[in-house]
Amino acid sequence: MKYNKEPADRSKACKAQGAYLRVHFKNTRETAFAIKGLSLRRAQRYLKNVVGHKECVPFRRFTGCIGRTAQAKAHNWTQGRWPEKSARIILDLLQNAESNAELQGLDPETLVVDHIAVNEAPKLRRRTYRAHGRITPYMSCPCHVQLILAAKPEQVAKAEGGNRKKKESGKLKAGASAGALESQ
Repeated sequence: MKYNKEPADRSKACKAQGAYLRVHFKNTRETAFAIKGLSLRRAQRYLKNVVGHKECVPFRRFTGCIGRTAQAKAHNWTQGRWPEKSARIILDLLQNAESNAELQGLDPETLVVDHIAVNEAPKLRRRTYRAHGRITPYMSCPCHVQLILAAKPEQVAKAEGGNRKKKESGKLKAGASAGALESQ
């Protein structure tokens, strides 16, 4: 499967993906966006806390009938849940990506979740039996997940000789007129 995004520096990044995963798309999408930008260790700790109901996943897009919880305040949000199955699936993908990183010779302590995408997979069809002899669909909503871990960009120290004069802009200062500037 083709990745949605390629890493900027392939030598300092590793990938992992799962296709046709039997886990709800909406829950997995919210869980994935909660760990985007976190370091690998923090993301793993966060997902373990979600499984243990110590931290919640904020639901920002798919918010219909989502209850409010005080744990969502940590994310500046009000609605949240604890999607355990999604958290376990993404935790397994992070572990897979960590193994790939070690195989490439990268240090797992310096990796961050640079990219994570969740796409809908084809729905799986079943049926359920209703009153008066009717049959209605009973579908599951699986998903594809792909993630890229990249090494943290190194912090560059600010140059010492940074005392340059500011350029004066061509804009008028408060209270000055165009004629006063021309006479100078």
